[in-house]
Formats: sequence, structure tokens, C-alpha cells
Amino acid sequence: MKKIEWLIHYFTRVEKMLWAFSAFGIIVAFFIFDRDNYITLMASLIGVTSLIFNAKGNPIGQFLMIIFSSLYGFISYTFSYFGEMATYLGMTAPMALVALISWLRNPYKGNKSEVKVNRISKKEHIFMWVMTVIVSLIFYFILANFHTANIIPSTISVTTSFLAVYLTFRRSPYFALGYAANDIVLIILWTLAVLEDISYASVIVCFIAFLVNDIYGFLSWRKMEIRQTITL
Repeated sequence: MKKIEWLIHYFTRVEKMLWAFSAFGIIVAFFIFDRDNYITLMASLIGVTSLIFNAKGNPIGQFLMIIFSSLYGFISYTFSYFGEMATYLGMTAPMALVALISWLRNPYKGNKSEVKVNRISKKEHIFMWVMTVIVSLIFYFILANFHTANIIPSTISVTTSFLAVYLTFRRSPYFALGYAANDIVLIILWTLAVLEDISYASVIVCFIAFLVNDIYGFLSWRKMEIRQTITL
């Protein structure tokens, strides 16, 4: 009971409305376009819940992201999106675990419900982009070998995913923009999938909800960054 009361007061009215509308849209889309693959519905609801916790800088968000990545990897496998499967199972899920450890080890002033925002140096930015190019090239040839459907957007998804998970691990506010870019790529990918199977339309709605939440997450982290800087 105390945990429920804590959750009610923990999130702002805007955050509660954002989560409610996102969850409602996902559920409605599922029963209109799918009605069968409940694992997709479960993954979507877990994913959107993880984002609202991430927006608060709460490590719970990373824990939920590990679960979402595992489920989404399976969903991608069902449509032969091996790039998505490999990205989320081989990179996003493990990096979410690393990020979870990083966030737990870097609480803001001892508050385990809020991570300390970090700034990345120019040298590290260069390192990040070099690694992004290398990872993208490696995955392109791996995906080509597995005859991945829609290989170009799939490779771009790997690129945006790597940027997002790296920035998440480093506790940078820009991780949310990385995920927002990835959401746009995934909306395109699953739109192509819908041309063959309309049931995947519910996945598109899921990532539209994710896009809105990730944009909010970036704005929230920027406010956190300013507040933490002022109160140092």
C-alpha cells in the first residue's frame, strides 16, 4: 500500500497523464490490429513504463528496459528482423544492465531514486562516434550474412541504438535523444512490416508512444541537470 502511495506522489500530473495516454493508445492499437500476440502488448507496456522511470533518472527504468529488450528481441525474430533481435539481445539488454549498475553506483546526493547527471568531454564524444561507426559497419556485414529484411534501416537502427545505450551508461541527458532517433527508425521499419502483416501496426503505435516519452525524457533530464548544477 505504501509503495502505491509513493508511486502516486512520485510522478507529476504530466508524467501520469503521459503514461496513461501512452498505455491506453498501446492497448487500443493492440485490440484493433493484433488481438493475438499478447507478448507484444506486454513488451510495449513494460517499455513505456521503463521510459517514464528513465525520465526521472530512476534505476528502475533500466531494470524494466532489460525485460523489454528481451521481449522485443523475440518479437523481432518473428519477422526476421535479425538486426533488431541482435541489437536488443546482444547490445541493448546487456548495456541496460551495465547502465543499471552505473546508475545505482551514482545516485544524486545519496538519493537512489535519482541518478547523478554526467557531462561527456569532447574527447569522449570523438571516441563514442568512432565506436559507433565501427559497430555499425560490423553489424551491417553480420546482418547481410543473415539476409536481414530491410537491411539499411536495420543498420541505422543499430547506429542509433548504440549511441543511446552508450549515452545511457554515461548518464548523459542526450541518451533520450538517441532513443528518440531510434524510435523514428523503428517506426519506419515496422511500417514496412505492416505492408506484409497488419498486426504489426500495434508495434508502430508502441514506438510512437516511445518517441513522445523519449522527448519528454530529454526535457526532464535537462531540468535535472540544471537543478543538480545549481544545488551543488
